[in-house]
Amino acid sequence: MNLKVLHLISGGDTGGAKTHIFSLMKGLSGLVDTKIICFIEDTFYKEALEQGINIQVIYQKRRSDMSVVNTIADIVSKEEFDLVHCHGARANSIALFLKSKIKVPMLTTIHSDYLLDFKDNFYKNLIFTPINTFSLKKFDHYVAITENFRDMLVSRGFNDKKIFVLYNGIDIDFKEEVLSKEEFLSKHKINPQGKFIIGQVARLDKVKNIQMTIKMVKELVKKNKDILVLIAGDGEELEGLKTLATDLGVRDYIHFLGYVKKNMSFFNSIDLNILTSVSESFPYVILEAGKMKKPTIATSVGGIGELIRYGTDGYLVKNNDYVDLADKINFLINNRDLLDQMGQNIYGRIKENFSTQAMGNRQLEIYEEILRRKRNESIR
Repeated sequence: MNLKVLHLISGGDTGGAKTHIFSLMKGLSGLVDTKIICFIEDTFYKEALEQGINIQVIYQKRRSDMSVVNTIADIVSKEEFDLVHCHGARANSIALFLKSKIKVPMLTTIHSDYLLDFKDNFYKNLIFTPINTFSLKKFDHYVAITENFRDMLVSRGFNDKKIFVLYNGIDIDFKEEVLSKEEFLSKHKINPQGKFIIGQVARLDKVKNIQMTIKMVKELVKKNKDILVLIAGDGEELEGLKTLATDLGVRDYIHFLGYVKKNMSFFNSIDLNILTSVSESFPYVILEAGKMKKPTIATSVGGIGELIRYGTDGYLVKNNDYVDLADKINFLINNRDLLDQMGQNIYGRIKENFSTQAMGNRQLEIYEEILRRKRNESIR
């Protein structure tokens, strides 16, 4: 009989955590009986239903509302779950109170540097970062999505024997509807005119450091003006970024597309993917671009170096080094054969090492090891 695992997540997630969960559910299909409980009825919930995922909303009036704890405890008991698996700060804080009411092991996935999750909001950072940090210390086990995050946890005093590594995975063989380059660009009223198209998908916040991209554009157009930069995403930095682009005289080279629901159509329409984050985990946008055989140049942060082999699948640059970023883009513009080869290389690397199947198999191994340890503890 399959293991039964209950996943807890906010439900307001739109980025990497959402994609991770959906990919994990795909990878665990047929291996583990899974159910998701979220606390907000939003896009996450609706998309989960569309994908046939077993999901339930238990409404939480506010983050401090812990009335949901008893309801979850009853579900764990009545539906006989073997483990509870949390994702994100809200679920972690609920788990803090849930732990004393259930008898099954609890684990949480570290999707990001938890000290930076609320960096862009002073009050949330002041309140929720300490709560999340305290809650994390109470878990039985942890899943880090990169070796880099595992090392981060160990350096902050977490027990290395309780930490497992599970890389993100993507369904490389899933054939979804993808707009042609012409259709996508026309939809967004963009005339490429034979330009080299650079793309970036990111929330428009400080952690994603889109300022570096805009400064790169000013540097790049000194050498090559036949470029366009498409930025997909929204956030509170939007107006400031537009102002910066205008002030630097590069606004005509940059198109802010807003939130793009179908990333594959976006990546199908660009020549090169970039990522300029100050902090990252193991970003899905590199996997998504790679699925479309588009290489990435990214800042060397988080677990990105565990995915991109320098000079083979793409390039890494130092944080805020927009001059080096511009130089590397210009080099690939002038060496299209290498650009194409890098696209083939990253596609092959993802297919072999970072599929949803590999992700699901590894997660099952982690669950089984956690339960094995619990059985051994009960025997002693």
